[in-house]
Amino acid sequence: MSSLLSSTIKNPSFWESGFKKIEWMSQRMPILRSINERYSYEKPFAGKTIAMCIHLEAKTAYMALVLQNGGANISITGCNLLTTQDDCAAALVHKGISVHSWRGATPEEYKQQLLRVLDSNPDQILDDGADLTATLYALRPELAPKLIGISEETTCGIVRFRAMEAQGVLKHPVIAVNNAKMKQMFDNRYGTGQSAMEAIMHTTNQTVCGKNFVVIGYGWCGKGVAMRAKGMGAKVIVCEVDPIPANEAIMDGFEVMPLSAAAPRGDFFVTVTGCNNVIRTSHFLQMKDGAILANAGHFDVEINKNDLISISCEPPRLVRDNTQEYVLNNGRKLYLLGEGRLVNLVASDGHPVEIIDLSFSLQCLAQEYLLHNGKNLPPKLLELPKEIDEKVAQLRLDSIGVKIDKLTSDQIEYLNSWN
Repeated sequence: MSSLLSSTIKNPSFWESGFKKIEWMSQRMPILRSINERYSYEKPFAGKTIAMCIHLEAKTAYMALVLQNGGANISITGCNLLTTQDDCAAALVHKGISVHSWRGATPEEYKQQLLRVLDSNPDQILDDGADLTATLYALRPELAPKLIGISEETTCGIVRFRAMEAQGVLKHPVIAVNNAKMKQMFDNRYGTGQSAMEAIMHTTNQTVCGKNFVVIGYGWCGKGVAMRAKGMGAKVIVCEVDPIPANEAIMDGFEVMPLSAAAPRGDFFVTVTGCNNVIRTSHFLQMKDGAILANAGHFDVEINKNDLISISCEPPRLVRDNTQEYVLNNGRKLYLLGEGRLVNLVASDGHPVEIIDLSFSLQCLAQEYLLHNGKNLPPKLLELPKEIDEKVAQLRLDSIGVKIDKLTSDQIEYLNSWN
């Protein structure tokens, strides 16, 4: 009852549905489950409060329960207005976790949710997009002295923390979980690739085979989306601003061109850049009638919705779940999925569970690393220790029964010699 009184969610009665989702996911997350078993008797976080700001769905809910099982007091909110699964939020409250989140919150309500989570006076923060930390620094600076450190989940958050560090305002160590190899190479590539395509296919119920599929941004996430679209028979066009990944896209067999050249050709457009105003008026006006627009980046700033409204002859109309129709002044119709927010979570279930098992295991171990080392770490953006990355990789192999070779002592000596 105490967690219900200290929570703000849509409907506490949804908890049974949430439990079923969480149970399904937990059975398919063997690495996180093994961490949970250790935490159940070690209780490393006993007496500590962890504040979390992350997409609140079934897999995230299980991670919150694992950290709670490790002794932590957990207070959590979502990090996107449309990605919270209300039944999972209710299930967490039923388990004694303080939750402040619901799907469809307004920007002002989201701000209040962040502040309510910070009312827990956290010892550590687990962030996704840096919103919780930025809110603490801007509006609750009195909480900063107690805070040990932060772990960050996503590329956009890393960009923000890097800017904080450059401007000299970062006061705590931040572990860049997103930059770990077992996160970037799997979550960002295979996770985003599959989940973004699933969301687009589910929402539109259209084929992509034989169509022009424009991927804007060729980082790890863009690589994943392009790979999956190609596998489904799409003709993939890549747009980039960095000459190095542009060359990589060419070597991977894709056409590369400016967005101005791709705009009149594309049937589908997916942004995965982490930047703002990527698709704007000049591009919208060139697009063919019926073009589909989706964003797989963290924030809803990549597809300029204000520009889209300004060149439309009427307000956007919801024509399918998570699908808005914009009728332009030139008579053409464009379709925006998920209000331009993170399409794979707004319009689907997010990354596959086996992929998130890797990322959230890294997060739990990063939080444990901060617990033991945070007070001695500099207030900088820091890489996750290689040993943790490799540990999760080995746990993954163990969980699927795969064995690999080991270096002999002679080989180790050879690799460490220079003459």
